[in-house]
Amino acid sequence: MNRTTGAAEGTAGPQPARGEGGADAAFAGAPAALAAVDRTGVIVQANRAFTEAVGVSAEELAGRPWPDLLSGADVGRAWDLHRGAFKRLEPRPRAVGLVRPDGERRRLTVRVRALPGADGASGAAAAVVMLQETVRDEEAVRALTELRTAGSDTALWSLDLSTGRIRELFGPSPLGRMLAGDARDLEALLVRVHPDDIARVRDAVEASHLGRDYEQRFRMTDLVGDERVLHAKARYVEGPTGPRLVGVIDDVTEHVQLIRRLADRRRIEAAQGRQVTELAAKLVSATTVDEVTGLLAEDFVPIFGGSAAGVMLVEDGVLRPYPTARVRAGTEPLIDGRDAADAAYPMGAVVQDRQPRFFESRAEMLERFPAAEPLMARSSSQSWATVPIFGDRRVALGVWQVAWDRPHHATPDERALMLTLAGLAGQALQRVYRQLEELELADEVQRRMLPPQIPHVGDLDIAVRYLPARAGWRVCGDFYDVIRLPGRRVGLVVGDVQGHGVEAAAAMGQIRVAFRAYATTEADPGAVLAETNRLLTETGEIVFATCGYLVLDLDSGRMRAAWAGQPPAIIATEDGYEAWEVETGPPVGVDSESKYSVTERVLHPGETLLMCSDGLVESSEVSMDDGLAATGEALRSMGADVHAAATTLAALAPAGRGDDIAILIARMSG
Repeated sequence: MNRTTGAAEGTAGPQPARGEGGADAAFAGAPAALAAVDRTGVIVQANRAFTEAVGVSAEELAGRPWPDLLSGADVGRAWDLHRGAFKRLEPRPRAVGLVRPDGERRRLTVRVRALPGADGASGAAAAVVMLQETVRDEEAVRALTELRTAGSDTALWSLDLSTGRIRELFGPSPLGRMLAGDARDLEALLVRVHPDDIARVRDAVEASHLGRDYEQRFRMTDLVGDERVLHAKARYVEGPTGPRLVGVIDDVTEHVQLIRRLADRRRIEAAQGRQVTELAAKLVSATTVDEVTGLLAEDFVPIFGGSAAGVMLVEDGVLRPYPTARVRAGTEPLIDGRDAADAAYPMGAVVQDRQPRFFESRAEMLERFPAAEPLMARSSSQSWATVPIFGDRRVALGVWQVAWDRPHHATPDERALMLTLAGLAGQALQRVYRQLEELELADEVQRRMLPPQIPHVGDLDIAVRYLPARAGWRVCGDFYDVIRLPGRRVGLVVGDVQGHGVEAAAAMGQIRVAFRAYATTEADPGAVLAETNRLLTETGEIVFATCGYLVLDLDSGRMRAAWAGQPPAIIATEDGYEAWEVETGPPVGVDSESKYSVTERVLHPGETLLMCSDGLVESSEVSMDDGLAATGEALRSMGADVHAAATTLAALAPAGRGDDIAILIARMSG
């Protein structure tokens, strides 16, 4: 026993209570340097390892505050660590300096942890302090660091927060030399940080003065003027010379550039995908051969990075270049009219076996097709892709050729996309060909259904126009007619049969014939409509039509009109216009018992009469009032010339071209 302290030899503090000898013995013999302290920091008990670490005997340690064992500024940091332990904080171990009584300086790591259930009484153990010697093997660390950083874009650095001086740990690295050179001052380095990043870098450094770790990604110009993207991380360390940041900096420029390239590539691919979708939709909706071939020859080329493209279609066994509006240049004049079965040339070979051809160089092209040398002499292209355009049953309608002005390897994705687009083009061409055949038939039917020629009527100028809807129909049910009647009278008719197509045109022909037949025997316009209505309802066909019929007396200008759901007529002068609201009945063909009233007025000299189908003045986007107003204004400005007025109104089409339009304009002459 130590007679001075009453503690077991090698320990400081009071003797343990009965029953605690085993625990006290374990504490005393623990290999770690441990000391039990009270809330005021006074050492209550210390084991042998602790006394050996600090070089102070057990007698001298008793009743002494443990932070006082340290040196310099570490005393204050130790007290902060001690107080923090009782606030239930979890501070990191701190490296501290200690000068032993024999003059030896030692670097130790200190940890403080409050004991659970400590009552805080003076002299009672409330916390445990553990000291651990910091092992230094700088040569080993230096060797490992140099191996890790040699040849890499990494540098280890240290920043003294008190002086702003920065240095590289274990000597300059290649990255450090490129970034800092001989500069050692933080401000000198911050000058080369990107202006957009400088505020963040400075704020993070300021935060480190409060004991925070550091991490930032920023841009900086190196000594040769290249911009680099850097990622810096550092740990806040309190040392004998003051606080500092110790960390690592990595050059992540290539990584960032790779990410940007990938992002750019994704954006480009997404944009190309949208472009392909949009152009494919145009291909599907194209209505002419030139539209289809123009998309292939012009719009699709940038998707593949090509410099030129052309389309050759098979017509009467020979190749013809398209689109027709394009100026013929390069090889096209030599190919125009060439036999489509001539397999000595790549176009003919593709037409014959319906297999695509891809050539990455001129030499490759000439090796396979020597006869193509005259064509290549007219071309500066270096690579080609020649793809068949298929129709039904894989009949080749033509070929699509894309050219590049440099050697180009068509990837599998490019080849698949070309074949897909060529397939869509083939479907579009076949649809256009069928539409052309239908339109030829439709034009013939329309010519036969409408009056071939308006009769000349003395003292009356008449102009008519018929416009099919742009929705694709050419055979429609709108019609007009001018009927000579006895006694210097003339009958004017405009109508609109429900529907489109051959059936509507056939019904329109029936109604025109009926009008003519009844008009020659019936003087009353209402009776003519009633008889036509009865005829349509008795046929049993579900056909109805809106129409307007008026009889004009050329001597008096008297007009007698009967309307069946037709838009109002317009009467215009140079001073203005009005919509003549003729009393109307239901469309003909709806109710066999319908009656039609007659409305009268006089067409005075200088007045111009317009009768039209509803396609001119009404649509889903334009109300009839607005359409009538626009039509009336146009008619007022040039009603004196009925033919010019008809042409203007046909071009104006106030309600659009979503429906058929029939126009009849009449003006008393003299």
